[in-house]
Amino acid sequence: MKILLANPRGFCAGVYMAIDVVDQLLDICGDEKVFVYHEIVHNRHVVQRFRDRGVTFVEGIDEVPDGAILVFSAHGVSPAVRAQARAKRLVAIDATCPLVMKVHAEAIRYAKRGWQILLVGHENHQEVVGTRGEAPEAIQVVESPDDIPGLVIHDPAKLVYLTQTTLSLDDATVIIRALKQAFPLIHEPPSSDICYATTNRQTAVRAIAPEADFVLVVGSTNSSNSVRLTEIATNDGTPSRLIDDAAELDPAWFAGVQTVLVTSGASVPEDLVHGVIEALIDRFGGEVEQRDVYDERVEFGLPGTLRELMRARGVDPDTRRIRIDREADTSAWLSRKHIPNRTVQVTLRESEGSR
Repeated sequence: MKILLANPRGFCAGVYMAIDVVDQLLDICGDEKVFVYHEIVHNRHVVQRFRDRGVTFVEGIDEVPDGAILVFSAHGVSPAVRAQARAKRLVAIDATCPLVMKVHAEAIRYAKRGWQILLVGHENHQEVVGTRGEAPEAIQVVESPDDIPGLVIHDPAKLVYLTQTTLSLDDATVIIRALKQAFPLIHEPPSSDICYATTNRQTAVRAIAPEADFVLVVGSTNSSNSVRLTEIATNDGTPSRLIDDAAELDPAWFAGVQTVLVTSGASVPEDLVHGVIEALIDRFGGEVEQRDVYDERVEFGLPGTLRELMRARGVDPDTRRIRIDREADTSAWLSRKHIPNRTVQVTLRESEGSR
């Protein structure tokens, strides 16, 4: 069997940061209890692993003892939640994705100007709840074009749309196009709110899936970006399955399959992808071909709130940085496992890169 391994896949920079924040806290806080507001990311393996290490996930600030350490998840929170945390004198560590912070800042800025904001996204998604909380009187959520007739617009010239960062570019485009048709004067954000990592993973699937007989997406069903990767492959004509890990593989799926594309959502640990590859190689033999569509190598420091806590605990935060180099790390792992592999750079056609 030939296994095409999509690059990029898996953790985006924001998820890396959020998970690393909790890892660092567990390292420096000893026996002190660490709480996380909502699931740190939408992946059941990540959440369970932290639970096994003593982390407590809460859905309300009232569940956290006064003065305890609380991490705000990658999806962000509203000002009301931050105020509740201050009232309880919590040591609040902010692991909000930087792109989500950008959307929050945009919402605040436009609301202060007296503009109305149409927030494109899923109303009950934690990210949308947090963003809407920045300016609830100015924001209306648009989940689909069907919501547009019910919007109350005071001045079409002072109207702007923002988007949930994890939306599919295709889905967002349909809604944005409808908004522009309904409100020709609507403004758009200075730069796209859609997560580049989400878009990159979707583009990679579109570019590679036509060469595969079958697509495996590693991710949880409550991860919207993982679900979307599966939908993209299926809609473009290649059968696909969403699985949490190798334990869910069904041999019946692979009858007559010679080439499999493997990818993963933006909140999926790489070891789960490794487990799927090993299971396929053990059963079918073959080789792995990494397909590099985008280079997401990055290195960055820790959030300010965590750096402050580290200094207070006598730890130098400058010695701890976060590094991502998926292709190099995967090549090293494949070599250690003696799995035949090679890397191929993918050049996108103009239509693929712009969708």
